[in-house]
Amino acid sequence: MRLRQDSIYRIMAWGLLLLFLLQGTALAVTFPIPSLELNVKTATEPEEVAVVLEIIALLTIIALAPAILILMTPFTRLVVVFHFLRQAMGTQTSPPNQVIVGLALFMTFFIIKPVALDVYNRALNPYLEREITYETAFDEAQKPIRKFLLLNTREADIALFVKGADMKKPETRDQASLLVLIPAYVISELKTAFIVGFVLYIPFLVIDMVVASVLLAMGMMMLPPVMISLPFKLMLFVLVDGWHLIAGSLLKSFGV
Repeated sequence: MRLRQDSIYRIMAWGLLLLFLLQGTALAVTFPIPSLELNVKTATEPEEVAVVLEIIALLTIIALAPAILILMTPFTRLVVVFHFLRQAMGTQTSPPNQVIVGLALFMTFFIIKPVALDVYNRALNPYLEREITYETAFDEAQKPIRKFLLLNTREADIALFVKGADMKKPETRDQASLLVLIPAYVISELKTAFIVGFVLYIPFLVIDMVVASVLLAMGMMMLPPVMISLPFKLMLFVLVDGWHLIAGSLLKSFGV
C-alpha cells in the first residue's frame, strides 16, 4: 500500500514538473496576432475617397466576374455548341461537363486575348502608371469591348433592346450603350449557337434514320437503334477529325 502511494506521488510530481516546463515554454514563445481595425472617419483629402471608391469598384467587378465571363465573351456560343454536339452524338455524359466547360473556357481565352490586351494597353496600364484618370480609363476600356460586341451582334437585336429600354435611337451602331449591347450580344450568340447545333445534328440524324430503317427491315424491332448507330457516329466523327473541324470553325467564326 505504501509503495502504491509513493508511485502516485511520483506521478503527480512528474506531472506538475511537466506542466511547469510547458508553461515556461509557452511563455517563452510568443506568436504575434495581427489586429484588424474597421472604422469610419472623415476624409481629409479627395484622394482618400477616390481610393475607397476604386476598391469598391474592384470588388464589384470581382463579384460580377462570372456574369461578365458568360455574357460578354464567346463562352456562351462555345459551351452551347459543345452541348449540342454531345447530344447529337448520343454519348450522354461523354465528354463530361467539366471537359466541355474547360475546353470552352480556354478557347474563350484564345478568342478574347486581343481584346484583353487592347484594354490593358489603352486603359489599365496607363491608369496604374497614373497617366490617365479613372474616368478616362473607363471610357478607353469600353472601346475595344464595344468593338468586339458590335462585330458579333445583329442590328435587329440591338434595335429590340433600344426599343425596350425606351431610349433615343442612336444615329450609328457605335453609339449604342453597353446596357443595350450586352443583352443583344447574348441573344445573338444564342441564335448563332442554335444554328450551329442544328447543322451538327443533321449528319448524326441521318445515321440514326438509316440504322433504324435497316433494323426495322430486318425485323429487329426490340433492338434499340441507338446501340447500333453510336459506333457508326463515333467512327464518322473520328474519320473526319470532328474536334479539329469544330474547334477551327468556331475560332474562325470570331475572326481568330
